[in-house]
Amino acid sequence: MVFGKKVELPLPEIDADTLWKVSTGSHHNPHSVLGVHPHGDSWIVRTLKPTAAKVVAELDGGIEFELEHLSNGIWQGLVKTKKTPDYRIVATYEDGNHWRVDDPYHYLPTVGELDLHLIGEGRHEELWKALGSQVRKLGSSEGTSFAVWAPNAQAVRVVGDFNNWNGISHSMRVMGGNGVWELYIPGIGAGTKYKYEILTKWGQWVTKIDPLARHTETPPATASIVTESKHKWDDDKWIKARSKRDALKAPMSIYELHVGSWRKDLNYRTLADELIPYIKQLGFTHVEFMPVAEHPFAPSWGYQVTGYFAPTSRFGSPDDLKYLIEQLHKADIGVIMDWVPAHFPKDDWALARFDGEPLYEHADPRRGEHPDWGTFIFDFGRKEVKNFLVANALYWLEEFHFDGLRVDAVASMLYLDYSREGDNWLPNIHGGRENLDAIAFMQEANATAYRRNPGVMMIAEESTSWGGVSSPTDGGGLGYGFKWNMGWMNDTLRYIEKDPAHRKYHHGELTFSMLYAYDEKFILPISHDEVVHGKGSLLSKMPGDRWQQLANVRAYLTFMWAHPGKQLLFMGSEFGQQSEWNQEHGLEWWILEQPSHQALSNLVSTLNRLYLENPAMWELDHDHRGFTWIDGGAADANVLTFIRWDEKGNPIAVAINFAGHPHHDWNLGLPKKGDWIEILNTDAQEFGGSGLGNMGKVTADGEGTHGQPHSARITIPPLGAVWFKPAK
Repeated sequence: MVFGKKVELPLPEIDADTLWKVSTGSHHNPHSVLGVHPHGDSWIVRTLKPTAAKVVAELDGGIEFELEHLSNGIWQGLVKTKKTPDYRIVATYEDGNHWRVDDPYHYLPTVGELDLHLIGEGRHEELWKALGSQVRKLGSSEGTSFAVWAPNAQAVRVVGDFNNWNGISHSMRVMGGNGVWELYIPGIGAGTKYKYEILTKWGQWVTKIDPLARHTETPPATASIVTESKHKWDDDKWIKARSKRDALKAPMSIYELHVGSWRKDLNYRTLADELIPYIKQLGFTHVEFMPVAEHPFAPSWGYQVTGYFAPTSRFGSPDDLKYLIEQLHKADIGVIMDWVPAHFPKDDWALARFDGEPLYEHADPRRGEHPDWGTFIFDFGRKEVKNFLVANALYWLEEFHFDGLRVDAVASMLYLDYSREGDNWLPNIHGGRENLDAIAFMQEANATAYRRNPGVMMIAEESTSWGGVSSPTDGGGLGYGFKWNMGWMNDTLRYIEKDPAHRKYHHGELTFSMLYAYDEKFILPISHDEVVHGKGSLLSKMPGDRWQQLANVRAYLTFMWAHPGKQLLFMGSEFGQQSEWNQEHGLEWWILEQPSHQALSNLVSTLNRLYLENPAMWELDHDHRGFTWIDGGAADANVLTFIRWDEKGNPIAVAINFAGHPHHDWNLGLPKKGDWIEILNTDAQEFGGSGLGNMGKVTADGEGTHGQPHSARITIPPLGAVWFKPAK
């Protein structure tokens, strides 16, 4: 080998502009200058050490050669060797300090050609494995690779706590024409805080978080954090069973909660300790977390997402969240996450104008901004943005083992004129109001999620009468597995809030849902949206004194559990919280010390137990064979009576009285003769009622009525419900 100054070979000239850009970290391809480059039968080594007094390259075996200063802190030297030299840089400074570092610029790209091709096509289903930060070992080097999509940038630098937030020595290279920038930085790993500095085409530097960061600082701090999962999943039994389950014909009773305010001061791991026994006690099959992706403003409840691939660090690390989900699965509890692909906030350090131009958002404000919410709307027609969102859905399902995603604000994506007046919207290519790009995105996200993850659920929060929300994509549907039945929720709440004396005039609000019950695959939600913003708690919506309020809640929930469709209940409603929900405070757990509220909780536990024990209450939720009216027209009495059926033809008869007085000697049509067991009476004393009922049994020995061949005389308690099942 021949080293350094002893080699008399002409070195290539580099123009001053290139040298200046490299030295300031503003060159689009610093690797073309820095690092190691072939030169005849030798190799040129260049490095950027702006304030060094002396720089030496150290080869394997302890051999060193001194580099000469070229320009603006760029140093170079020549080494003659047959193979590409592996080296370290030793920089000496004026104060005598020495720093030995591995040079980021002598490593090959960590983003492969296939990755770049798929990104360019908008088809990279595991985008989080190509972009973002990845802890890697390259040969003997351990470090972290960074990759980010910023097609409008002139240059991109990585800044962080490892370089004192000065990215001049860590500028990235652009990888072809897709706008992907990449850099491997040796010597840093999990826990490193970082951001990207992006030089816009207007010559301004902007500092941004990593859109694909998988961990972040706890708000209000905003830095992205390099992370490496150490979690080893132990929920194979659950995942295998899930893959074979038909969610449409399976029981699903969902408990919705906000992680930060279910109980205050819990983290993901301590939440597992307290939540799981509570859910098991209540008998819910699933929990649904309001958004857990990172968000800067806590009162947004997670619906203003800045870190789409990062669980909020308020409650722990990504592995901590995985632990929580795993423990829920091991307790046979499914887990759904609220997902927000419709819009994102305008924080200047996040996705907004990411590389100085509209990138993730649509450039035209008529499509790119929500007038009501003050947020940006994703550009669903841009293939890279669509890819970002589709991959994000897969990330939560596959990396965190969520069993379903509840997709927020679907209506806002479907309609180009959503919340817009006059001509303040841009029609589609056919002149219509349908957002064709958003439709295509949702179809792709749903189809891909189901293809890759058998047994998961994609659930639409869609508030209009759009057709085919839960129909297959190959028939033109949106491809969701379920749709929230917002019509049922609005109608029934409007009914139940009225004084019983006036309910007979609004009876249709209870029965109307059965006219369209099988148009979609429905979930019946009483969600967080119904207990905030002055709407009051579920209990406070009810008329009358406290006994009557609780009785109304019992009757209403029993109707909800008996109605076709799966059900979702927001936290606190199960025990009759008095105050409307406030994310700043925990639930009113103290109220369970009152027997009447503990009794309501007991009813919910009983509802879930009976629901699970009787396939008639869920097996044919989405099949007209599963429901028969006995009498849906008893408006003057405020009574509903109907039958639920399972696949084998086993019935459960339901009678609900929303009047403030009992109905004695009510003639109930029944399909079978003989004894019927009263399996539920919401007026039982154990549920806080007066104890009025049918002594546990009725006998169908009367003539047929209401289309049924037999009948029984029953008592329906005030503001109460009874369920009957044929005796064996």
